[in-house]
Amino acid sequence: MTIITTIRRQGGAAVVTIPPAILKTMELQVGDQLSLEMHDGELVVKPIRKTQRRYKLSELLEGGEVVSSLNADMAWVMEGDPVGHEIS
Repeated sequence: MTIITTIRRQGGAAVVTIPPAILKTMELQVGDQLSLEMHDGELVVKPIRKTQRRYKLSELLEGGEVVSSLNADMAWVMEGDPVGHEIS
């Protein structure tokens, strides 16, 4: 897809408009960051994608023993009879 656009002045900056079709195709939104590079005399514009950290199952389960222990220690709270006007 080739689209011709014009550099224009807005305040003190030079601005290039990115058409909605390109934004949609590249899954970009206003406010996303772009990397501008010079390569063989051409301007190359690339989106900066934020990578999501991938966790290992062992990392996700880490500390689960502590939660299990706390639940066991607090079981009496759920098993006890009401002592006042608690909602049951």
